[in-house]
Amino acid sequence: MQLSRPARRATLVVHVCASVGWLGLTTGLLVLGITAVGTGSAATAEAAYRSMKIFGDWLVVPVSLLSLVSGVVLALGTPWGLARHRWVLTKFWITLAAVIASIVALRSHIDDAAAAVAAGLPVGATATDLVVAPSVATAAYLFATAISVLKPWGLTRRGQRARDTARSPAVGNSGRRTKAASDSLAP
Repeated sequence: MQLSRPARRATLVVHVCASVGWLGLTTGLLVLGITAVGTGSAATAEAAYRSMKIFGDWLVVPVSLLSLVSGVVLALGTPWGLARHRWVLTKFWITLAAVIASIVALRSHIDDAAAAVAAGLPVGATATDLVVAPSVATAAYLFATAISVLKPWGLTRRGQRARDTARSPAVGNSGRRTKAASDSLAP
């Protein structure tokens, strides 16, 4: 089922806004993580981790899920398809992995760091994770953005079969075109 032009455009705007918001959110988390690790001030580190917790609790899940869902709707509702082009499939897997990692791993590390700081304990190894994870996520989102713009790699096998099926007319047992195939070739 193809989306109507207004629906496709609206979904595209939602997808781009959610994706850009997710990139900005992750970049903000990276800056806060670097600030917390690099500061000599316990108060600054505490403020950074508490800010990360607010972003993690309120924004990471809805923004990441909105980006994933709107991307899938666009893929399924347009000729690009979800499994027809390698770049779309690659972007889907990157996004799915990032959503899972953001919800499961990143948020738990943020929660651990905020709890440690609130209890007056050292953050420990979690502090490094809160710099590495947003760094990797930011690189992944930038890569996904680049392949969205450049659209490299061509069709998947499924996309090639679909293209070949659409190009070749249906042929009956006798080797002649069937009435349905002839009708579909008519202007």
